[in-house]
Amino acid sequence: MVSRLVCVFVFAGSLAAQSVPAPSPPLPLTVHAIWSSPDFASDLVDLAWMKDGKAYTTVEPDASGSTDLYRVDALSGARQLVLRGADLTASGARKPIAIEEYRFSGDGTKLLIFTNSARVWRQNTKGTFFVWDFTARRLIPVSTKAGYQQFAKFSPDARRVAFVRDNNIYVTDLASGTETALTTDGGDNVINGTSDWVYEEELDLRDAFRWSPDGMRIAFWRVDQSAIRPFYLVDQDSLYPALVPVRYPKAGSPNSEVKIGTVEVATGRTTWMDLGPEKDIYIAAMDFAGAPDSLWLTRLNRHQNRLDLLLADARTGGSRLVMTDTDSAWVDANQPRWIDGGKQFLFASEREGYDQVYLFDRSGTLVRRVTPAGWDVGEVYGVDEANRVLYFSGATPGPLERHVLRVGLDGKGLTRLSTDSGTHSADFAPTFALYVDTYSRAGIPPVQTLRRADGRLVRPVADNAKLRDKIAALGFNRPEFIVVRTPDGVDLNAWLIKPKGFTPTRRYPLLMNVYGGPGSQTVTDSWGGPNYLWHQMLAQDGYLVASVDNRGTGGRGAKFMKMTYLRLGHYEAADQIAAARWFSRQAFVDPDRIGIWGWSYGGYMSSLSMFRGAGVFKAAIAVAPVTDWRFYDTIYTERYMRTPQENAAGYDQSGPLAYADSLKGSFLLVHGTGDDNVHFQNSVRLVERLERANKQFDMRIYPNKTHAIAGGTTRENLYGLFTAWLKAHL
Repeated sequence: MVSRLVCVFVFAGSLAAQSVPAPSPPLPLTVHAIWSSPDFASDLVDLAWMKDGKAYTTVEPDASGSTDLYRVDALSGARQLVLRGADLTASGARKPIAIEEYRFSGDGTKLLIFTNSARVWRQNTKGTFFVWDFTARRLIPVSTKAGYQQFAKFSPDARRVAFVRDNNIYVTDLASGTETALTTDGGDNVINGTSDWVYEEELDLRDAFRWSPDGMRIAFWRVDQSAIRPFYLVDQDSLYPALVPVRYPKAGSPNSEVKIGTVEVATGRTTWMDLGPEKDIYIAAMDFAGAPDSLWLTRLNRHQNRLDLLLADARTGGSRLVMTDTDSAWVDANQPRWIDGGKQFLFASEREGYDQVYLFDRSGTLVRRVTPAGWDVGEVYGVDEANRVLYFSGATPGPLERHVLRVGLDGKGLTRLSTDSGTHSADFAPTFALYVDTYSRAGIPPVQTLRRADGRLVRPVADNAKLRDKIAALGFNRPEFIVVRTPDGVDLNAWLIKPKGFTPTRRYPLLMNVYGGPGSQTVTDSWGGPNYLWHQMLAQDGYLVASVDNRGTGGRGAKFMKMTYLRLGHYEAADQIAAARWFSRQAFVDPDRIGIWGWSYGGYMSSLSMFRGAGVFKAAIAVAPVTDWRFYDTIYTERYMRTPQENAAGYDQSGPLAYADSLKGSFLLVHGTGDDNVHFQNSVRLVERLERANKQFDMRIYPNKTHAIAGGTTRENLYGLFTAWLKAHL
């Protein structure tokens, strides 16, 4: 907990003569304050560790709006200006460039700066790159040619920078400024060095090329999306609407053909890796494994129930199978973490029922399980090879919490470094001597502290005091964690927010918030951000607000999560309906005023639960819902459902479209027409079905808005809609 030291200073006269300012009244909690003002913003530090682990860097705006780069001594907190933003003026430019992202060269003499970014799909992954030379004190453009650049990175010797432009890979020699194309076939169909829509969305692959450790080669993905039909979004901003094609593979349809190549920087000669005879595959990850000529890659079959780790020769393309991870349902696209110069690797697997980390030698022989069985490992932070210690997070002592832990690579000496209950995440220095712990609890905003490798506190980094004080002044009832038991004996974790001045003998309306997708969790002991504040705003208006993690969610092992396989929505909606009925039996809940809302998979869940709930819900809000899994993408949908051709009955029974005729109560459907993820088509088909069944409902369309439904005052407008609609219908 963070406390404030209050001091009273007396200089002359009596204490009674001094005026002590009264405490400021709490800020009003409104939709505008939450979504369109900085009133409730977190004040955390975005930092990047230096190579020596003794300091980190941060970017901060100066008085003129330029972005300055500071070096912060880790132990003392002393700050040193490394680069003045005002100096970052490109030739012919009127004002300095802004540092949006940056990366030091290996020797620390140069800085690669990303600026002028623009959104591609979810993220701003295209923009302009410059190199700041600290010795020459000059700003060098990575390319002088027109067009955005993507994923620029230094060669190991920092003499060159490679990047992607218009789906081809280029290398610039920094001394001469000479720019060379390493691939030339990129275009609308072929993508080199980056990925197609579905790889980016579902496998988190955006940056799709890697320098070899000796700088002689670049390994890259080549994605041929010719077989994928375009899905057309409609841009309504012009007099005649424009069609915007998105190569989007829907469940059961063809995917891109993917190849892995290595191109010699000096000659441009490309060698293709042997990926095996099976063509309908995913190459989820790839990088070099210790040696300059040794490339590892992970290969998933289309069902995603088998992941193969391959080692390939970057010079010849020959490959061999190292290890296979399999499951009767699906496997996650985990990646190896190579240690000992590539002689061994760590790999996370659910092969024993929980996510655990295993140690293998380079041949693929299992050495041992490193982490203890019985609960899920979360994030692997890294390995201190000198001390043979693994640092990671875990869902222990239960799925509601996340803690920072360490264990020896021999599987011994498990130690929990974070002591306070709640949710912790760690950012370790490269030397693993120090780490920054970001910690929060339900209803309590996050704080950052610097700690030694054994968890001992060094100093605060960001106490987030302003936000914490504002939240404390509002006097919220923090979420209470409870267990909801279903009729078939399943215990579901849940939280419940009660209104201020709660009286157990009074009956309150209840709003349930759901996501519920595979491996997700909404019920954790962690700060909930703006959505939490909005839920508290509803609580101040007399609503109970709850969330329940149904079967299929994460943190409770593979059996609990994977029981939904081939039947998405069946158990999840049954659990949400059972939870609503459980709440309806509580003396303080009005059984006739229970609502549910969710977004994306949560919108799918709120729709499905509403339609299948036989009137248990009075009102539901569905934002950007999937309404038939045939409309969604291959990688996500088939991981859990296989293809529609293989599992037609599962698809028929899993979609809200199949149950829309049963709607009872008030229903609000919200969607952005520019949603490239869950297409507006989903809501159009649902509207058709509801109208055919002569069901009345409400709908709000956000023209050209993406899946996020954001930008400008959009979120304020959206949550204003939610608030007014709930007050009218719940």
